[in-house]
Amino acid sequence: MNAVIILTGNPKSTQTIYRAISRGSFISVYMTREGKDIKEKYVREILTQYREREPTAERIEVEIDLFFGDKRTRDIDNFNKLILDALSGIVYEDDKQIQKLTITKNYDKEYPRAEIIIHKI
Repeated sequence: MNAVIILTGNPKSTQTIYRAISRGSFISVYMTREGKDIKEKYVREILTQYREREPTAERIEVEIDLFFGDKRTRDIDNFNKLILDALSGIVYEDDKQIQKLTITKNYDKEYPRAEIIIHKI
């Protein structure tokens, strides 16, 4: 299996979609409404592009190429969680199956997106 999936629009950071609240000595982290909307959009795009019937249970390698519409400074490690969560249950059963993850940062003013390539190992 070599699957290629393209998620359109500027890739989103986990810093913009998760919030933490404190209730006494307990801290809870939750996904914001904007985060849920983005994840739903990603899931819809994945479902329209990914043609396998069942999520794989095999070990996999994932390559994520991020294409941003501008050259602002960004921490690359904040952009994979939302994408990997959206793929879970559709492309693979659980992200613990990922044996290798490669993320690259690129710029494309005309067509910002995230390109995801999944290989079975």
